[in-house]
Amino acid sequence: TYIGSIVASVNPYKSIPGLYDRAAVERYSRHHMGEIPPHIFAVANECYRCLWKRHDNQCILISGESGAGKTESTKLILKFLSAMSQHSLELSSREKNSCVEQAILES
Repeated sequence: TYIGSIVASVNPYKSIPGLYDRAAVERYSRHHMGEIPPHIFAVANECYRCLWKRHDNQCILISGESGAGKTESTKLILKFLSAMSQHSLELSSREKNSCVEQAILES
């Protein structure tokens, strides 16, 4: 759920099909935060939009207890930002996209 510009999420400790797939990236990239149900991609999209609109550095704070999913949340945000940056560069090659995404996620 959202609390202002903050998304509060719970680690379900299981995979939920379709929650973080390519279609979810596309869906959240086309909407502003709050227009569709809360999602970590909405926060990442707001960050991305502000980066390009305001030309200011952006920061996402991820907090939680041990095992809460901070590392996975970070990977998901990087996945979204990687997909958006590749889309903005209009690279059509899937191989290039996965290579760049993999390099970012491994960092």
